[in-house]
Amino acid sequence: MDGYLPYILLVLALIALYYSILVLPEYQRLVVLRLGRALPQAKGPGLVIVIPIIDTPIRVDLRERIMEIPKQTCITRDNAPISIDFLIYLQIVDPLASVVNVQNVFQATEGLATTTLRAVIGDIALDDVLSKRDEINQKLRVKLDEVTHRWGVQVNAVEIKEILPPAEVQESMTKQMAAERNRRAMVTEAEGTKQAQILRAEGEKTARILEAEAQKESLILQAEAQRQAQLLAAEGYALALQKINEAASQLSQNALTLQYLETLKNLGQSTSTKWVIPMEILGLAQQIGTLVRGRAS
Repeated sequence: MDGYLPYILLVLALIALYYSILVLPEYQRLVVLRLGRALPQAKGPGLVIVIPIIDTPIRVDLRERIMEIPKQTCITRDNAPISIDFLIYLQIVDPLASVVNVQNVFQATEGLATTTLRAVIGDIALDDVLSKRDEINQKLRVKLDEVTHRWGVQVNAVEIKEILPPAEVQESMTKQMAAERNRRAMVTEAEGTKQAQILRAEGEKTARILEAEAQKESLILQAEAQRQAQLLAAEGYALALQKINEAASQLSQNALTLQYLETLKNLGQSTSTKWVIPMEILGLAQQIGTLVRGRAS
């Protein structure tokens, strides 16, 4: 027996060494209770040595955890029963507090979540519960975090999964949705008719404007043509007068005198007893005398 004692001691030493050396991953911490008293700080990660029998190691997972709260029946402010289930995203930030301050941190958080949900929903009307999920999520997160903080737990988010109102409320909501769809269809149809009428009126207006513009251009062209014709007629008349003036200026004084004599001859054949001659008689006689002498010579 004495010969086996060293081997027995060696085996016991190896077993004690095996349980004394712990390797913790990055996401774990070790809370050590030495003779029942918690050490002031959690150990880890990496290699951690504990004393067998004297130390009681408790592993704590620091990763964020998703806690699903099953359907809970709540009463709204307007006394409507409603079923809600939601998710809680929480994380242990103080390993020592999560072990020392609460018996089961996750069970305690779940119980707190159900009671907090009823308290929050009881202060909100049914319509607001159905339409203000984000606001409810925020209220739940704040209220839960206020309590779980002393347990070393941080509530990062709360997300409502499903809200089930009573059957009669669901039926009313269905009718309301159908009425809303009908209203939107009527509004869309009326808006389409309005737009069609507006487009038709704008088209008619544009057509009238274009017609008026065409008439205006036509009148302008006609006026321009008349003006050009009048200018050409006036220029022709002026040219004719100029030609007549030039021809008259080329006649000699004798030709004019002969023309006067021809005119006097015609007057002499007339039955009128009073003549009006637009020139001086003496000057005319002198011109006739000059003309006769010229012919005689």
